[in-house]
Amino acid sequence: MNDQANPPAVKKLFIKTYGCQMNVYDSQRMAEAMGAEGYVLTEDQADADMVLLNTCHIREKAAEKLYSDLGRLKPLKAEKPDLKIGVAGCVAQAEGEEIVRRMPLVDLVVGPQTYHRLPAMVRGEAPAINTDFPEEDKFDHLPARRATRRAPAAFLTVQEGCDKFCAFCVVPYTRGAEVSRPVDRILREARDLVERGVREITLLGQNVNGWHGAGSDGDWGFGRLIRALADIEGLDRIRYTTSHPNDMADDLIAAHRDIPQLMPYLHLPVQSGSDRILKAMNRKHTAAEYLRLIDRIREARPDILLTSDFIVGFPGETDADHQDTLRLVAAVGFGTAFSFKYSPRPGTPAYDRPEVDGTVADERLQELQALLTKQQKAAQEGMVGRTVGVLFEKPGRQAGQMIGKSDYLHSVFVDAPQAQVGDLVTVRIVESAANSLRGELAG
Repeated sequence: MNDQANPPAVKKLFIKTYGCQMNVYDSQRMAEAMGAEGYVLTEDQADADMVLLNTCHIREKAAEKLYSDLGRLKPLKAEKPDLKIGVAGCVAQAEGEEIVRRMPLVDLVVGPQTYHRLPAMVRGEAPAINTDFPEEDKFDHLPARRATRRAPAAFLTVQEGCDKFCAFCVVPYTRGAEVSRPVDRILREARDLVERGVREITLLGQNVNGWHGAGSDGDWGFGRLIRALADIEGLDRIRYTTSHPNDMADDLIAAHRDIPQLMPYLHLPVQSGSDRILKAMNRKHTAAEYLRLIDRIREARPDILLTSDFIVGFPGETDADHQDTLRLVAAVGFGTAFSFKYSPRPGTPAYDRPEVDGTVADERLQELQALLTKQQKAAQEGMVGRTVGVLFEKPGRQAGQMIGKSDYLHSVFVDAPQAQVGDLVTVRIVESAANSLRGELAG
């Protein structure tokens, strides 16, 4: 029989990604690893031969959301007994064997540091539950990056884990200690992405500005890495997230001043404006130190757009502490920010501390979000009349319309019938909407 007349059936992989940009990157790398095993991505879960849920443990009720999604997979598993179901990411790391105990339909559980072993797990050549913190570098065992679709922007993980041990955070326990990838591997991956048409790279890490990777002449700082990336021809834009205030070194601030490819956007979580709460959170910086840092950054790059994270209702927070946070927000003027009501995470130092009354926390969150929304609106309205660069990422809903990100990471809609995905154009902003801007091609 002619083998060409009966080619092997293509195996299809469905991945659901929860949470942060790091998980988006990890899902891409897992898809690439499984691609080497003959799997292709599908957007139809019912059509999949393998379903992989890449989880996040940062937000509230993360484990409950996972178990709810797994419950919805039971009919599909009953219909397709050969369907493989995997759980990856931080909930997998935290829950481990408990996931399989509660949901026997799960075939494998893999943590964020061991997903390079996923193909061997699927083949039955490695344990079905793998949540180690291995000595080997997973990036050494992953296949080379490959283009799955034409995309002008990409993520690149340079650092993982965290040694800060903030009292509310599970990252040190699910991602492990801080590890920085070596310089040559980062530059190699960046060059490969640019060769495949990427024009913007966002560097990722749980504490990305704490990166200190090994170079040929010793350890480098993060600012030096950005300067080396800026020398890659064709890499027009560089971003990074997420940062800690204590690791905003002088060379990184200088890079914001000196490197045109480094976009004028910085996400710098502060979490609270109260020194008492910051100490209880183990943040190791004060509100005044944060404000002085903001002044130094703005002196280096006056037009930079700043964003942040806030936790409201942390154990022990008083009305006075909340007012301190509001004063800090008013002093900085953020372009946008993420704000959440505190939710306890098992295993973290703050888990057993008495919680703030839920109604009080809700009221404080609403007050903070109202102020942040006002600042976001003002920042966007301040863009009207300005000329900015926009990297087109996809067509808009209307004919001839393109959507892209500005230098300041705003979504911008532009009528540009002749434009293509990947074009980097100059745009004049003419209108501000709720969460986006409208622009016109300039010149």
